[in-house]
Amino acid sequence: MSSNDNASRIRSRSFNVSCSDCSLNPICLPVAVKEQQLNELDDIIKRSKPLKKGEHLFRASDGFESIYAVRSGTIKTYTVSEDGEEQVTGFYLPGEVLGVDGICNNIHSNSAKALETAAICEIPFTQLEALSTEIPSLQHHFFKLMSKEIQSDQQLLMLLSKKTAEERIAALLLSLSARHSLRGLSATGFRLPMSRNDIGNFLGLAVETVSRVFTRLQKQRVLAVDGKEVEILDHKLLCAISNGTADGMVSNSA
Repeated sequence: MSSNDNASRIRSRSFNVSCSDCSLNPICLPVAVKEQQLNELDDIIKRSKPLKKGEHLFRASDGFESIYAVRSGTIKTYTVSEDGEEQVTGFYLPGEVLGVDGICNNIHSNSAKALETAAICEIPFTQLEALSTEIPSLQHHFFKLMSKEIQSDQQLLMLLSKKTAEERIAALLLSLSARHSLRGLSATGFRLPMSRNDIGNFLGLAVETVSRVFTRLQKQRVLAVDGKEVEILDHKLLCAISNGTADGMVSNSA
């Protein structure tokens, strides 16, 4: 099934979930809207049957029509090089918005795929634009989301160009920790929805290096890892590793 067919299927089915009932209300687009205006935003949002693991939300070169908010699950974005190599460009958790890459040229530059069963809210961009003119706070919040995307790109470039394997992985874990905390979930114990291979691809590391670093951090009692379940045992040391100031407490890898 093509991504356009998939998008049509997404648009054709609606589920009885409203912004006012959603637990992600405080961190998603509704945070910028007053309670009496919430119905106006809710009216333009399209909801669907969840994507299954491996299903695409959109593909690179698809026409841009909407942005998307993750309601549950995790979405991976990636690009494919001319020689067919996949490069992971981001991971999106519940409450986070993706798809803004298509605004510039009216086509998506990334592909987006579900890493696990994922429920999505589709927000048609032309309707969002029109509503934003009526609700300036919504427009301001959307600008903040775009700014956050730029910051994320810059942080990824910094990770790839300057940090060691331990520093890169520590920074990713701290990012996930902060994002879980923002959703009111545990900042120290959480599940990694992405594979070690995806982590390595995203951070520019071999999968073997990723596994060695996780093993080393466990031995140092920085983390406890059980499959995809991770518990941060020493948040202070993890921060020091991320900043490159651990003073040799955890040995660096090439």
